[in-house]
Amino acid sequence: MTHSQRPAFRVALTADFFDDEGNTKFADLGTSVFDGQQHIQLSQFAEHRSAIAAEQVGDSQGVIVLTPAVTADSLTGCDDLLAIGRFGVGYDAVDVDACTKSDVLVMITTGAVDRPVAEATIGWMLALTHHMLVKDRLVRTGHWNDRTRYMGCELRDRTLGVIGLGGIGRHLVSLLQGFGMRPPVAFDPFAPAEVFDEVGVRSMSLDELLTTADFVSIHCPLTEQTRGLIGNKELRQMKRDAYLINTARGGIVDEDALFDSLKSGRLAGAALDCFETEPATEPHRFGELENVILAPHSIAWTDELFRDIGHTACQSMLDLSTGRTPKGVVNSELLQRASFREKWSRLTGVEVATSD
Repeated sequence: MTHSQRPAFRVALTADFFDDEGNTKFADLGTSVFDGQQHIQLSQFAEHRSAIAAEQVGDSQGVIVLTPAVTADSLTGCDDLLAIGRFGVGYDAVDVDACTKSDVLVMITTGAVDRPVAEATIGWMLALTHHMLVKDRLVRTGHWNDRTRYMGCELRDRTLGVIGLGGIGRHLVSLLQGFGMRPPVAFDPFAPAEVFDEVGVRSMSLDELLTTADFVSIHCPLTEQTRGLIGNKELRQMKRDAYLINTARGGIVDEDALFDSLKSGRLAGAALDCFETEPATEPHRFGELENVILAPHSIAWTDELFRDIGHTACQSMLDLSTGRTPKGVVNSELLQRASFREKWSRLTGVEVATSD
């Protein structure tokens, strides 16, 4: 089937990609993937809502989502919706079960976030150990002579502990080579043994990792199994001079327990990019503590990150529109379901009766 013969494939982007004038907030969303693809009709939601409404989806076949939640109500009556594409790798705000029941694929941008998140994590490791925020403040406030109170430490001879040895965790381990650290350790009950061997990481239980690591960096998804994974008991297992870094999801860490540990000095410091409640539009209590670095769930946001995520998300939509199996499918069982494949064929005009 030629491009001109393909039925229109409508892809909508949520409103939070754009400012009030409708202009994109970001340098590159990857939509150039659609250049020359005449069957792709690109649009944007008119307003931002915390959860996508069914009327916003309308007759779209695909929706690329930045921050809004996708609920069962989001899908009501959206018979032509084929896929939700998350702009990133987290999908805890997407009701995957509801999508699966409605024959809607959930896709994430696997691999696109690995390098920038790993790089940002290293930046935080250095900032924490060298007290960068505090030392900056000493100069700004004229407290130069207080500098002797803030002796730092190097990464050399210290141990990284990774919770979740996926793409980000593996990139982090790779980028840290050359800092003279001890061999890294990781906890990931789902990673095959050969993955640990390939990247030179020792597999440990969570308890063993917490007592061993000087840096505990979280890179696992938020699931029912990981919600509250790091609580008071786990924080007490960590070394007093250790640091916790969370660039994953806020619900993985018990914020009350972490706040108490940091305020009491049971933990040397933390860097947090995500929180139990987002967005945090009022001053956050962690801001009271000088041994914490905070970011509004954007520490890894770079032009390159958005370009790569955007290209990946748009390519997945393009693949779907032409009958090719997209990458990064979360509910991959749909690809074998007859009702989904019939829907896929109907909306694209491509025969997809058998799996790729």
